Amino acid sequence: MPSESVLEQKKQFVADLAEKLKNAVGGVLVDYKGITVEDDTKLRKELREAGVDYFVVKNKLLKRACDIAGLEGLDDVLTGTTAIALSTEDIIVAPKILNEKAKSSDGKFSIKKGFVDGAVIFKEEVEKYANLPSKETLLSQLVFMLQSPIQRFAIAINEIAKKNDGEATA
Repeated sequence: MPSESVLEQKKQFVADLAEKLKNAVGGVLVDYKGITVEDDTKLRKELREAGVDYFVVKNKLLKRACDIAGLEGLDDVLTGTTAIALSTEDIIVAPKILNEKAKSSDGKFSIKKGFVDGAVIFKEEVEKYANLPSKETLLSQLVFMLQSPIQRFAIAINEIAKKNDGEATA
């Protein structure tokens, strides 16, 4: 039987993990078996630079943390090796990076499930998020779309002004 101090450490870890799950806007669970240490180190660095918290977690502890955080629907994938990527700001960045890793790993690394704003999503939905453009790209597209009618209006006004100046001088 584990000692009291070990049990307290596990309880504290579960409480901390539950808090991380509650504060995350999105998360992805992956099966990482079979990837090399070198690949794992590169992946961790890329995720860290993108502001994503990525770590390996025991399934039993993650299940308890999910129960506390109110995340239901992940129990069926909490088998085998599990790592989780949590983002507190951008829901697209973690799926994008992990989906690229899954595509290039020949089945050694795979996405299990994910969640967005407390709602569990299936692997296919995680892949859809991964294929969305980045937040910056979406914002620039929005600005362009908003700016386009204004530009057209300005060009039309300019053409009318040119036409009226031509008639006034003749």
